Amino acid sequence: MSTITKDKVYEWLASVTDPEVPVLTILDLGIVRDVVLQEDEQGNVIATVVITPTYSGCPAMDVIGINIRMALLSRGIKKVNIEMQLSPAWTTDWMSEEGKRKLQAYGIAPPKRRATDNPLALFEEEGVACPRCGSTHTVLVSQFGPTSCKSLYKCEDCKEPFEHFKCH
Repeated sequence: MSTITKDKVYEWLASVTDPEVPVLTILDLGIVRDVVLQEDEQGNVIATVVITPTYSGCPAMDVIGINIRMALLSRGIKKVNIEMQLSPAWTTDWMSEEGKRKLQAYGIAPPKRRATDNPLALFEEEGVACPRCGSTHTVLVSQFGPTSCKSLYKCEDCKEPFEHFKCH
């Protein structure tokens, strides 16, 4: 049996970053749902990595899949399968607290839990804090930012625009 373990694969996956928010790893995002290791008849390791996109149709998923393959192939795994799991749908609740701290330090307001259980208020958050000065005196400028998972805000105190990683 190979010396490659599931824990070792997760360690390697911790080096794979999100191409749209490079300060976050795919583990920070919480999109890795499972890793399954098998061996073929020759004793070569086959890894299947199950991932859930942050949004249906997220264009970054192809790049993430390629980067997962490269990270594992370069470490001796002979075959890498990427499986997309769409259900349950990804939620920002799966993001690590470390990932949220990284977003804040990077200048993107991290998501927080919604104050309402109203499903019609899916993307609404109250009091989005400015990642630069911490003020909650902010206004939504655009529901959609440079990527589907972010919106644009402006701080009324420090006057700086900023992105917000939407809660969903």
